[in-house]
Amino acid sequence: MKVLLQRQNQDVHFAASGMTPVKVNIDGAPGMGGIDAGARPMELVLMALGGCSAIDVVSILKKQRQPVEDLQIEVEGEREPDAVPAPFKKIHMKFLFKGQLDEEKIKRAIQLSVEKYCSVQVMLAPTVEITWSYTVVTQ
Repeated sequence: MKVLLQRQNQDVHFAASGMTPVKVNIDGAPGMGGIDAGARPMELVLMALGGCSAIDVVSILKKQRQPVEDLQIEVEGEREPDAVPAPFKKIHMKFLFKGQLDEEKIKRAIQLSVEKYCSVQVMLAPTVEITWSYTVVTQ
């Protein structure tokens, strides 16, 4: 796997691309020259974890014939205070499902993702406490 980052201005705005032609904008904080033209690198880590789990969970529930009408995942990270660099020490994922779903199957799908299938989670787990919760809305 390989990605390419191409500088977009004279400061710290980059466009990244990988195996698809889709571009992801990355930028630094305004205090370091960023112009809010993209996600911060640590936000991308949270997005990668959420995206990895989202794909796993939807795929597992689809195989279980669970009609997921919608899924939202809020991923919140807590970084080491006053550290440089400041890695994440805790991350919590809140899954919000919509649909007539079996809660035991939801729990199992999330467990399989975060304990077995999600490569991003496996990479973070040795140094980050990762927790999760879920809610199901049936309306």
